[in-house]
Amino acid sequence: MVNIFCKLKKPEKHQLSERLLKIKKELKKRAKKQKTTEELSLRENAFIQEIKRKTNRLNQNNVTRTKAYLAFFNRHPEIHWAFLGHMVSRNGGWNMTDLKGGILSKLLTGKEAKSFFSFLERGNWLIFQDAFPQFLLYEASLNSGRNLFHFLPYLNVSMFMEVIWNDFWTERDMYLLTMALIVNEQSYLEARVLQNAAFKKKVFNTLEFKLHEFLSMNHILFPYSFNGSLKLVGQTLRHFESLHERILLGKRLYHLLFNHNKRFEMTVNWANEHPHTGSRMDYWPHFFHEVDEGVPGRILKQRIKSCQIIPGSARIYSPRLEFAWKNQTHPCAEIGDWYKDARVINYLTHVEEIIDGEIENDYCKTLERLELAVITKKAISFRD
Repeated sequence: MVNIFCKLKKPEKHQLSERLLKIKKELKKRAKKQKTTEELSLRENAFIQEIKRKTNRLNQNNVTRTKAYLAFFNRHPEIHWAFLGHMVSRNGGWNMTDLKGGILSKLLTGKEAKSFFSFLERGNWLIFQDAFPQFLLYEASLNSGRNLFHFLPYLNVSMFMEVIWNDFWTERDMYLLTMALIVNEQSYLEARVLQNAAFKKKVFNTLEFKLHEFLSMNHILFPYSFNGSLKLVGQTLRHFESLHERILLGKRLYHLLFNHNKRFEMTVNWANEHPHTGSRMDYWPHFFHEVDEGVPGRILKQRIKSCQIIPGSARIYSPRLEFAWKNQTHPCAEIGDWYKDARVINYLTHVEEIIDGEIENDYCKTLERLELAVITKKAISFRD
């Protein structure tokens, strides 16, 4: 496994608390020992296999994963990452269906769309198969009244998270656990997806991916209902290939969700009242529709202006995931522990941030630019 820490910018240094210093010391001690796993009893092996079966059953597609995160959060609201993961996974689903929707499908070839989908789907699948067994093990620990995190290595979970879960079991520090899970999941993805040669060739090195970033299509949107109207807050990831930037984004998204109690409550209510389908119609039915309302052969003209659909224009096609993409069969996740360097502890320091979250105008401008790109492409094709 590649030492991904060399690909990180140095995390900003803050004074480590006594507890973080203790965690850092434990991580260094474990790293030196290179602990080996002992053979499981029949009962213990059956327990691990049941966790894997439950995870696989819920890891069928983006919709099943996203719903599983929310269901777990509703059972265990102290696990903040479960709700953060739910909301980010919703965005993953919307990005997947955009590839077959009314705008991007006109800018990408079928082969390009498939490559992008495979990239998004693999990352979504990998994170779930790493994170959800941790949640099930936590739930089993609660039910049995004893710490079961020594089973994490049998689920191929990083040593880093075993140390963190042990700390959480006694200290109940929800912030620290969430920050650790953000670091863990993004680090876990780095060697398996971001440094994957096939994805580098088919996705990151393509003109379309650069266009994708230039047009700021990496918006993460968090919808919520306020006084009967739908509001959006979120963040934009500018440098997707940077592990450091993805971790910082995760921290900002956490603050955006959890540092405003009333908005957090409204976001949770919205999520529970609007089951995830993968269609952007879930949050903006006035703007998107899961049925294609366009008329084939009609000359393309501007439909989007000032965050509204121009009266008389068809809404933007945004299909449900089940109609856009079939369930995928994934090869097993690559074995290996990403954790190599205790300096990642610096990401876990508690830093208060005031995050604006204003994103609606930027998102609407992005949609306008994309629609203009489609109209321009069609006009050029017509002249040719």
